Parts: sequence; C-alpha cells; structure tokens
Amino acid sequence: MNYLTLEQVSKSYGEKVLFDKIDLTVNKGQKVALVAKNGEGKSTLLRVIAGQEAPEGETSKLMMRRGISVGFLEQEPDFYEEHTILEAVLDSENPLIQATKRYEYALLKPEDTQEMMEASAVMDDLKAWDFEARIKEILFKLNITELDQQISTLSGGQKKRLALAKLVIDEPDFLILDEPTNHLDLEMIEWLEEYLSSPNMTILMVTHDRYFLEIVCNQIIELDRGKVFKYNGNYTEFLQKKAIRHENESIEMEKNRKLMKKELEWVNRMPKARGTKAKSRVDAFYELKEKSKNKINNQELQIQIKGQRLGKKILEAHYISKAFGDIKIVKDFHYKFKKQEKVGIVGPNGVGKSTFMGLLTKQERPDAGQVVVGGNTVFGYYTQDGILLDQDKRVIEVIRDIAEFIPLENGRKLTAEQALEQFLFDRKKQQVYVSKLSGGERRRLYLLTVLMENPNFLILDEPTNDLDIITLNILEEFLLAFPGCVIIVTHDRYFLDKLADHLFVFEGEGKVRDFNGTYTEYREKQKEEIQEQRRLAEKPEKPKAKAQDQQPGLTYEQRKQLSRLEKKISRLEEQKAELEVKFTDTNISQEDIIKLSKELEEVKATIEEVELEWMELVEQG
Repeated sequence: MNYLTLEQVSKSYGEKVLFDKIDLTVNKGQKVALVAKNGEGKSTLLRVIAGQEAPEGETSKLMMRRGISVGFLEQEPDFYEEHTILEAVLDSENPLIQATKRYEYALLKPEDTQEMMEASAVMDDLKAWDFEARIKEILFKLNITELDQQISTLSGGQKKRLALAKLVIDEPDFLILDEPTNHLDLEMIEWLEEYLSSPNMTILMVTHDRYFLEIVCNQIIELDRGKVFKYNGNYTEFLQKKAIRHENESIEMEKNRKLMKKELEWVNRMPKARGTKAKSRVDAFYELKEKSKNKINNQELQIQIKGQRLGKKILEAHYISKAFGDIKIVKDFHYKFKKQEKVGIVGPNGVGKSTFMGLLTKQERPDAGQVVVGGNTVFGYYTQDGILLDQDKRVIEVIRDIAEFIPLENGRKLTAEQALEQFLFDRKKQQVYVSKLSGGERRRLYLLTVLMENPNFLILDEPTNDLDIITLNILEEFLLAFPGCVIIVTHDRYFLDKLADHLFVFEGEGKVRDFNGTYTEYREKQKEEIQEQRRLAEKPEKPKAKAQDQQPGLTYEQRKQLSRLEKKISRLEEQKAELEVKFTDTNISQEDIIKLSKELEEVKATIEEVELEWMELVEQG
C-alpha cells in the first residue's frame, strides 16, 4: 500500500538548487532513511513532505494517501509556551488521548463525582486504562517526569524529547523524523531503535546514527547534487552499492571525456557549410559537454592540524568527589591519563557527565581531592554550550579573531582561509555571515575554532550532532590518528565503538566504573549481568512443615488436595518472582511492560484464590 508519492518535486533558495525534479515513494511498512551532506536539503525535503513548505515547479506532485495520520518530528519542535508538559502531551485528536485527558482533569476535581463517573465510563468503553499507563511509561523512558512543568522553562533538548514522546504516544500511521536521536542518551536511543523496528512502522527519517541505519532501515535514499539515489537495504548495503555507483559514474565520466575530446577535434576542423548530419553531431557534442561538466563532487572535510607535544604528566585526578546537595556526581574518583588515550564517557542524561569534564579541566572545583594538569597539556573543549559564535560576523572573521594561521607538521603553516577550505568553507562561503549557516556548518566552524588553539587534549561533548556521515568519517579518522588524548561524550554508538579504547561508566551515586572495552562490549556485558541476576533471583521459601501433616482431622482426599494446593502456590510464587525480575531489564519495551503488568496481576490474583482455598481446607481439620 502506497503512503507517499513525490513526482518531479523541486526546491531552491535563490541560486542554490536543493533538489530538482525528484521522484520518491514510501510504501506501508517501509523504513526509509534520507542521507546527504550538510546543506544539501534533507530537512527542507522533510518539511515539504510534511506540508510545511510548498514544492516548486508546475509539474510537481506530492500525494499522501487519504485517511492516514502523519506525525512529523522537527529538529526544533514548536509548542505553546504557556502549556504544561501534560497539556502538551494530551493536545491531540486521538480518541484514547482525549479520554485520558478528560480522566486526568477529572482527577483534579474530586468533588465533581458525576464527571469522574462519566470520564471513567469513557475510559472503560475505549479500554484506555492500559493506554494511560503507556503514556506515563513512555514519558518515563524519555526522562520526562515533571508533568506540571511549563513548556517555556524547558531546554531545546527537553522539548525535542517531549515532541518525540508525544509522537510515540499519538501512534500516527506514517512517521517523518528529523534527527530523532539528537538529545537522547544511549539507553533512550536503544529503546527508540527497538520501538521503530516494529514491522508495522512506516518511517521516513533523516539520521546520522549509523547503527539506526544498520538495524532499523530497509531503504536508504541519498540526496546528492539535487538528485535522489535509492539503495534497498541497510547501511552496509548502502555503502557497498554507493561505492559501485561512484565507480560506474567515474568510468562513464572518463568515457564522456574521451568522446568529447574526439568530438572537439571534429568540430574544430568542421567546414563552415554544415549539413543536417553535421548539425546533429554538433548538438551531440554540446550535450556531451554538459554531461561531462556534471562532475562528481567528492569534496570532503580535511583535518591536518598539528597537536602540541604532551609532557610526562598529562592529567591526574586524585580521589576527587563532587556533589550538589544529596546528588552525588562523583565520589573518590582516581585516574592518571596516559598518552594517546581515547576514553568514552557513558551514562544517562543528568548524571553529571558535563560537571565531571568541568572538574577535569578545572572549570569546576571538587569538594574533595585534587586535579593536577600537566605543564604542557592544552585543552581543546568542544561543548554544546560553547557554540556561541557571533551571528553578525563573517565566517573568515571568526577564524581570524583566533589566529591568522595555524602550524602543521614539518614547519608548514596553514592560513585562516586555507583552514576554512579544508573544513568545506570555500572562499565565497567564508564571506557569509554566521547567522546564515546551517546547523551542521556552525558545528564545523566551531570545531575549527577549537582546533585552531592547537590543543593536545581534546574533550568533545556531543561532537556528532548535525554532522553528516561523510564528515563523521573524516572526523573519526582524524581522532584515530590524533597524537594527544581524547575524551568523548556522545550518543553516537558507532562513533564511540570506533574511537574509545575504554569507557568511564557513570552508574549513579557517584560511582564511575572504568570498563575496558567498546560500548557494544559493555552493553553485552551488562545483558549478561542482568541474566545472571535472574538466575540468582531469590526463590520463594518452602513451607517448613506441610499443613497436611499437621491436620490429622482431614480425610485422605482432603490431605491430597492440600498437597496439590501447596505445590500450586509454590509454582505461582516462582512465576511471580520471574515476572518481577523481568522488570529490571533496561531494554524492556513499553509493550512488554504492559503485557508483563497484566500477567503479574493475573498471577497475584490466582495466588490469592488458591491461598483462600488452602486456608478454608486447613480450617476444616
């Protein structure tokens, strides 16, 4: 069943053509990812599909299947600022949400018993009680707990998580997602990955999360030079097929060049009096010339910046502790960094990762212990809060304010203009004001400002947000070869697996665990530990003495029945314990929680019935 069809759709801003006469279809059950370099128009295309921008061209057609509901997750969601979180979540036409909304408001007016009865009756009719529990579970999964908090007080990341929660709760038929993993911690991403992998989901999304592309998607569409190229399969198949496409295009381009050279020779020696046949060859020449001009743009980010040498003492944390009231960030943390170490930091949002990095760079003071920074250590700190580029300055002015040139290996130097060109800002783009840059371009520029300081110890807080896959690959190669130390905080599991030698895992209550391995290895280890906990789960105590042995007044059949009931109670208690252990699994989905809750309630009810029957039989003795 077809959900979306685009025919001959175009869009441009001024002279820049983002996409030109593209065709695209999405069918029910498809999970399509849209990838492209920064600035190629991915987000614009999503806005056109979602109906927020109009396509261009007289022949353009955009058809959405009638009767389906569509949900659009924007990069910067727009909410009514005076609403509370709960009001924002319940602002929907979904009948289940409307029923839940009515019931929640009835709870606020306990004196209105008639409204409470009617609201409860609607909940009964729609079987919405489980849905109410699901709403709260989804909000909890995305760390949205203060339901009476006003939207105007939320950060950009909190609003993005709220918009995602609202979308998941609303359950539209067709999901359009723009960077859904931004502002999510690693466990949230894994939960969302499992949710979106459901066979019934139909998705069109922009993401740079390569594990998402690998696990969730079954088609990848690349927007390149205004055209779309379709690849069936996941990220691995996309890479293989794209390499083949580029190879074929290169061969075709070379053939065109050779043909054009021959045609040029013929055109140059052609007599002035042209016949019909000669004119067709001239026309073919100009067509071939146009094809050859359409060269493949394989321009990539280049990073050739020399880091300063590290001394023997780099960075040492001597049993540092930090807390805010009762909230412990780190307790008695002790570590000495070695040369060329690459450490990933893992933990849920709000656990104190940014505070920890502030302690290491001496921007924060520990409550106890000491941080010692080596004399030759120069930090380069890329942080989410640090992207405060002057909007009224041109790109080149931002870099020249730091330095006119930067040192390279072998005594060479790189001018500010050359450095910007390596970061994909051509001379024309260097004259553009910062306010006109895209999100990805601003991050590239900010990264260059950090590297211009010539650091030898990089601290990168979410460096992958809004960067395209090509840029991510180049950044990874640079960091792998970087001669200094690197600390990385990122929600990009692929990036973390590729770079980090080991992890600092924030486990709460100030405990920081040093895990020797990749993030994927850590998650596998964590799953093994959960399974071990299940095996070691305490089994219910067996009765010290059997009741039938203490009841001489019972008949033989009654004692047999008593024995059967005791065995049944024992089995039910074991089943109850197993169900309770399943709730400790960090990968549990909201569907499983609802299902397990029902099973647990049924088991508890059965235990009560059997125990009542057992007691009645015992009293007869």
